[in-house]
Amino acid sequence: MAEVERALDDLELRQLLGGEHDAGGAIVEIHPGAGGLEAQDWAEMLLRMYLRWCERRGYRTELVEQQPGEGAGIKSATFTVTGPYAYGYLKAEAGVHRLVRISPFDANARRHTSFASVFVYPDIEEDIEVEIRDEDLRVDTYRSSGAGGQHVNKTDSAVRLTHLPTGIVVACQNERSQHKNKSMAMKILKARLYELERRKQEEKLAAITGGKSEIGFGHQIRSYVLAPYRLVKDHRTGIEVGNTDAVLDGDLDAFIDAYLRQRLAAGRGAGAAERPDSR
Repeated sequence: MAEVERALDDLELRQLLGGEHDAGGAIVEIHPGAGGLEAQDWAEMLLRMYLRWCERRGYRTELVEQQPGEGAGIKSATFTVTGPYAYGYLKAEAGVHRLVRISPFDANARRHTSFASVFVYPDIEEDIEVEIRDEDLRVDTYRSSGAGGQHVNKTDSAVRLTHLPTGIVVACQNERSQHKNKSMAMKILKARLYELERRKQEEKLAAITGGKSEIGFGHQIRSYVLAPYRLVKDHRTGIEVGNTDAVLDGDLDAFIDAYLRQRLAAGRGAGAAERPDSR
């Protein structure tokens, strides 16, 4: 029975995580929404939540870029995740996350709502060709900021790449070497361009079939309410968890599992609807 259960678990995992890049690593970006200190602090809370989730699963993470906020929190953060099915799981987290709480920055202890966006890209293999022309790329170097050792602010080792045709900007400041930072920034830029093209193809297919592709970015996917009551609710699946502290400490598996199962069921339903009547 134990062997059968393991075999079923493996089969179920392949069904849920059967996408082209699901088995590989992931690149995660976090950006605060409008709201100054509140949103920046919320973005930093999300960063900690995802790093803790990765730690729980035994994934290796590397913080590629982090811009500290003015006064608190972060203006942006990018990190890579290495481990089996990292992208397959983390793609469920892409979208806008909403926080409702009594603000620690408000002297009158009023309730505030903050937003932050999470973007997840596949860490694509080196053998996948993404063409980037030199004339389409602007390269800027600058001095790293924030904690990071004695070398920080002494050399222009940080690199910012701007892809002119799309306006995509990628920065990396984690390494001492400008060459290593540029190499990592190019890797992230290729992943973002690959994902951009994939989503364009999804939208074209949806237009042809009359369906609507759920992209996730720009849509509120989950609310974390800390006041006047405590509840985390995923708006896509309806899953609710009352232990908000555990969720913010990285306990996300219930939400991710429910989302993946929902997508699998939707895919099966769409496949059945497209099959012709054989009677």
